[in-house]
Amino acid sequence: MTTPSRKKVLFLCTGNSCRSQMAEAIINARMGDQWQAVSAGTKPTGYVHPQAITVLKEIGIDHAGESKLADEFRDWDFNLVVTVCDTAAVECPVWLGIGKTIHHSFPDPAKAKGSEDEILAVFGQVRDDIAEKIPKLLSKYSQK
Repeated sequence: MTTPSRKKVLFLCTGNSCRSQMAEAIINARMGDQWQAVSAGTKPTGYVHPQAITVLKEIGIDHAGESKLADEFRDWDFNLVVTVCDTAAVECPVWLGIGKTIHHSFPDPAKAKGSEDEILAVFGQVRDDIAEKIPKLLSKYSQK
């Protein structure tokens, strides 16, 4: 019996330092048998936010991602492209490559203010929101 190939998903945002990185890490860790996840940004920051890495470790995911430019994936044949920016705060990038594009807004935890613990709590909330909503979203597309 042959194993069906994994579907490919791109998580796209502007900076590729927080939300798209967390989505990539969570999907590869929890749904890696069904989906190959990558992330990118239209204006990558050049780093993965340390608090994003910290909150991923809190749920047992060791992520050593890197901030990547969306153009690196232009020729990939994605099943799905998910933009994850908060449209109220920033204009979301447009994907011009292959793949059905959908938008799912998450607030940018990098804009959180307060003490280190308060900022970390915001990162944790966004992580939890991504961990709850994105797998459900991808499950809808697993059967297509």
